[in-house]
Amino acid sequence: MRLEKCWFCSSTIYPGHGIQFVRNDAKIFRFCRSKCHKNFKMKRNPRKVKWTKAYRRLHGKDMTKDTTFELERKRNRPERYDRNVTEQTLKAIPLITKIRHDRLKKHITDRQKPGKAQERKKDAKELEQDLGMLPKNFVEPSIENTKIKVKVIKQQIEDDMEE
Repeated sequence: MRLEKCWFCSSTIYPGHGIQFVRNDAKIFRFCRSKCHKNFKMKRNPRKVKWTKAYRRLHGKDMTKDTTFELERKRNRPERYDRNVTEQTLKAIPLITKIRHDRLKKHITDRQKPGKAQERKKDAKELEQDLGMLPKNFVEPSIENTKIKVKVIKQQIEDDMEE
């Protein structure tokens, strides 16, 4: 059973599925569904269509450079297994899984940073514009939470105690 890749979106094509287009120069193009085939006929560039893997890879949306995926690469020739190597591999699997999840989490937070910064700027601008709507005795929360140091003179305390 041979699994092919879609020429347009790079998804997997299973046997009996998809469309195959052969150009006059005998170049074969395989498509997973009619959506990809129609986009190809319209001469669209997969790197400019947002839902394709080529676009995601080009714009840093995919974790294609993650080294942990290299461990899953298929090998065409059979390998002889050593008991020690197998044991070490089985011990390493949870560690690799944890590293992969951590990298994915970091990747997601890194992608969210620019949006959060833009949101803060927008909120600050909106606050500046609407300051006139706030009551006059309103104290900003940032000022309210700050600690103020007050210098106390001993004489004042002694005078208060005598009274």
